[in-house]
Amino acid sequence: MNSVKRVAGRRIAGNAATYLVLAAGAVVTVGPYLLSLLTSMKTPRQFGSQTSPLAFPSPFTLSNYSGLFSGEYGFVTPLVVTVQMVAVILVGQLLCSVLAAYAFARLRFPGRDALFWVYLSTLMVPQIVTLVPLYTMMAQAGLRNTFWGLVLPTVFGSPYAIFLLREYFRGIPGELIDAARVDGAGTPRVLWHVVVPMSRPILATLTIITIVTHWNNFLWPLIITTGPTWQVLTVATANLQGQYNGNWTLVTAATTVAMAPLVLLFLLFQRHVVRSISLTGMKS
Repeated sequence: MNSVKRVAGRRIAGNAATYLVLAAGAVVTVGPYLLSLLTSMKTPRQFGSQTSPLAFPSPFTLSNYSGLFSGEYGFVTPLVVTVQMVAVILVGQLLCSVLAAYAFARLRFPGRDALFWVYLSTLMVPQIVTLVPLYTMMAQAGLRNTFWGLVLPTVFGSPYAIFLLREYFRGIPGELIDAARVDGAGTPRVLWHVVVPMSRPILATLTIITIVTHWNNFLWPLIITTGPTWQVLTVATANLQGQYNGNWTLVTAATTVAMAPLVLLFLLFQRHVVRSISLTGMKS
């Protein structure tokens, strides 16, 4: 009886320690977002006079958000440009990555595996190495400070996306594809009516990865664009920090606006992300 109590006590203590560590991790993770949200709802005077940065605004104010989207700061244009850029890149990457991944996973042609591994090896090349030649190519093509200069380098897929989809496509039972072919379906019909519907979890995960990556992209938009016409959110926020260095309430309002769509996106797609992780984990 005593041994059962000891085992039960150890289990309770272990569970308590686990939840304590998870709670601490949650606080560390959520803390910066909470700090940004609270600061964005304060006036500069409140922010400067309060002893603790985590103190609640008194009173709450939305003047920083209204100021961002007024004519003085013009944050509407960077938001619209960022949404357009991410939407075009997302559609292009999903379409091209699905086609390429299916070819590498299911079609047979000479040099298929060698070509795939050569293409995948480009992941080892740091992005900074390709910036100068890529900028030169865009400038010579007359695409500097244009919308297509922003999206063309990444709209035709990425090695990571193709690798992720290829591994998932290879796990789809071949009997389903063979059955579709027996029914007279060609390659395009097999792809869009059999493979893609079965790959919704991994496509949802790839959608989130693509949106987050290019929504937060800073270096390439900073280099390829000048002026406010094609400025994205990350560059506009960085310029806001330099131009109004002392107004941190305005800066945190800009960062909150930039991260709010990403948080909403994850909340909408979290079920698909968890399912895709479980499926790929079982297959590996």
